[in-house]
Amino acid sequence: MRRGIKEMDLILQAFADAHLDAFSDEDLVLYDQLLSENDHDIYGWVGGQFPTPAQYLDLVTQIAKGAEGVTRPD
Repeated sequence: MRRGIKEMDLILQAFADAHLDAFSDEDLVLYDQLLSENDHDIYGWVGGQFPTPAQYLDLVTQIAKGAEGVTRPD
């Protein structure tokens, strides 16, 4: 996986490795839609710098749980 910024490579690869096998088809569609968004936007949502769009809120919240230390110090 290669994203626009290295931090998103690290965050999304770790998330995918840990969770995608358990995703439903619907969850995978939403995840694919998220990946179509701008990296800087996703990074800001995961890091809490700005509000996450409602359709991604649960997914981004789940991703953010594994991103501590990458988006901001522990």
